[in-house]
Amino acid sequence: MSGASRGRSLVLLRLSGEVSTKADATRRRFVDRLQTNAHDALVSEGIGHRIRVTRNRLLAEVDGAEAIPVLARLFGVQSVSAVEPRPAESVEQVVQAGVELFADRVAGHRFAVRARRVGDRHEAPLRPAEIEKQLGAALRPRSAGVDLEDPEVTVRVELFGGRAHFFTEAVPGPGGLPLGTEGRAVALCSGGFDSAVAAWRMLRRGVAEDFVFCNLGGVSHRLGALRVMVELARRWCYGTRPRLHAIEFGPVGEEICRATERRFWQVHLKRMMLRAAETVARESGALAIVTGESVGQVSSQTLRNLAVIRQATELPVLQPLAGSNKDEILAEARAIGTFDLSAAVGEYCGLVPRRPATTSRLDAILRQEERIDPAVLRTALEAREVLDLRSLEPEAIGIPELEVQEIPPEATVLDLRDLRAYRSWHWPGALHLEFGQALRAWPSFDRSQRYVLYCEFGLKSAHLAELMREAGFRVHHYARGIHSLRELAARAGTRAGGEPVGSRSGAEPPG
Repeated sequence: MSGASRGRSLVLLRLSGEVSTKADATRRRFVDRLQTNAHDALVSEGIGHRIRVTRNRLLAEVDGAEAIPVLARLFGVQSVSAVEPRPAESVEQVVQAGVELFADRVAGHRFAVRARRVGDRHEAPLRPAEIEKQLGAALRPRSAGVDLEDPEVTVRVELFGGRAHFFTEAVPGPGGLPLGTEGRAVALCSGGFDSAVAAWRMLRRGVAEDFVFCNLGGVSHRLGALRVMVELARRWCYGTRPRLHAIEFGPVGEEICRATERRFWQVHLKRMMLRAAETVARESGALAIVTGESVGQVSSQTLRNLAVIRQATELPVLQPLAGSNKDEILAEARAIGTFDLSAAVGEYCGLVPRRPATTSRLDAILRQEERIDPAVLRTALEAREVLDLRSLEPEAIGIPELEVQEIPPEATVLDLRDLRAYRSWHWPGALHLEFGQALRAWPSFDRSQRYVLYCEFGLKSAHLAELMREAGFRVHHYARGIHSLRELAARAGTRAGGEPVGSRSGAEPPG
């Protein structure tokens, strides 16, 4: 291919508007950081490459088409295209190249030609309008006609650096600013939808992050949150090495319950979490704390309560979801790849009073906090676990003593997914009980049985298995999730789906 090393493809990265419009010195700094992040992304994914920088574009020579989705996850990138570069010394030369590349693609289709100049006129003296006119005329006899409103094929040409870069598609990037150009913050994360999306939004603003997880749900909550944050780090944190500070917050919650008024428990809990995040931030040189509150979503997130919670720290508290609706947050979780993992993370917090306060006063909260022993939080922080998220393999994150790799033939197998998923496919002989029902029903299960649990991702099953094991049940769970379980069934040659042998749809485990 002309313009790229033999055997390699050329990928064009367009800068986001917020990068391209900066003053020269700032733009150079941002582009340098973007180049560093792009290099880290491709190295991390094992993709051979060479990156060149022009004034308004990055060009990456890469091994294989799998580089496109990787580079499209770089903050500061507006869009990404696989391009065919050709010399552009004259309009006739560009038209000839366009016909060679696109005659077969437009055959039998309605098409349009879009050409643009990138940079100043001296670097790209050819007129885009003339290229559109002449290339369109040359391709028209081979096509089903020109359609400028709704073409089936769009032939695109970008002129810069003395070359014409041909392409048909532009894969959208996240835009924003290159990660690492706006300093560092710590993000409070629970594994739920909101905290992951809030963290992602600040990553898009160029803010590198470490994460603070205050665990109130035991080993399975830690497992669920860790998988969410590993996914966020592996997919979006190219150019940085985010760490997760996992803090066992059970003793802090117990101290809050002992020392404060029940209806203010949530306010006190959020203030203690901010203090934990502040400690981590000051130790790591972070400049702010990121949280996932959305105004009015729950009782602790009324404007008055948020104002009181915010005053627990002197650091700026960034709340990128403050004005977002829940449906917007869920849609964004799907787009960034955390939705399914967050959906499998339960709500783990026992500090939810029946009538929580929706309004609190700082003076009253401060008086109650005087009764909280500060040593409890200090002890929890000193004992925290710090993990390098990008060094962890998702399949290695689990609770080994609760896990099985095979389904023992004598076990009672319990499917914790919803009924529609169960009816679509289930392990032969598996009984069905949705997770919420199982959480209420498990104490009545037959203790003489051996149980194996499974769910979508191995998170809900881990939580229930942990509870049952603590109560003395013989129980394991299949940690690798439903896709791996189906593969196991196929390898074993077992019959799947429909009405399982020896059970009935929707049957519950023996009580």
